[in-house]
Amino acid sequence: MTPDQRKAAVAAYKERKTPAGIFAVTCAATGERWIGCAPDLDKIQNRLWFTLRQGGHRRGGLQAAWTAHGAEAFSLDVIETFDDETLTYVRDRVFAERQAHWCAVHGAEAI
Repeated sequence: MTPDQRKAAVAAYKERKTPAGIFAVTCAATGERWIGCAPDLDKIQNRLWFTLRQGGHRRGGLQAAWTAHGAEAFSLDVIETFDDETLTYVRDRVFAERQAHWCAVHGAEAI
């Protein structure tokens, strides 16, 4: 790769759009769900699974289910995504409102 190609690749990476939104973590063994929001949905599963593998997730119920059933029992699904214009000025409010909505719909705990 030439230096110009490398610079172009780095610039493209920095300018990429990262999807923000609401996600659900589901334990297949128990049927429990946890709803969360993230400014970058592409990276949230890796971050969550790392924290859970380390045994330090702040939600005790989620951590206990992970410890009891293992990673194989868990899945992460994107429920809703937001466009950049929606989030420019009101991201925190939109995240909180939509997370509360999806927790109510799924009878889930917020993470």
